[in-house]
Amino acid sequence: MAFLLDQEERDRRFMQRALREAADALEHEDVPVGAVIVRDDRVIGRGRNQREALQDPTAHAEILALTAAAAAIGHWRLEGCTLYVTLEPCPMCAGAAVLARIPRIVFGAWDEKGGACGSLYDIPTDGRLNHRCETTGGVLAAESADLLRAFFRHRRSLGEK
Repeated sequence: MAFLLDQEERDRRFMQRALREAADALEHEDVPVGAVIVRDDRVIGRGRNQREALQDPTAHAEILALTAAAAAIGHWRLEGCTLYVTLEPCPMCAGAAVLARIPRIVFGAWDEKGGACGSLYDIPTDGRLNHRCETTGGVLAAESADLLRAFFRHRRSLGEK
């Protein structure tokens, strides 16, 4: 039981770090999604959505965090790492985590319209792939969803979609 409590506390602590990244994306007028990659209780990669800033459709928080983590350890295989992200990964990001051999994905808010870790698809646990990731959803979900709702409410108030 102590391990479960420790794991739950660890998940909340690192999701707070991902939320800080998401808040940074919000300050830069991008969809507030943040991600961190953790290995041995240390953040080795982080990212926030930068699609608007970089004008790059692949500049999702998870992709940028995976790239930073691979650079930090000098290898594309991110075995022994956990991806923490504030929104359920999309198909691209879930696929990238599988390809990077991430053993565990922890996310905040569920994405019923585009999530690929249990909502719309379940790429990380698809037995047809050569690697699978354990997934844990709903960690600090309310905080993650609140950031997203505030962002989109503001965008709609400006007449944007």
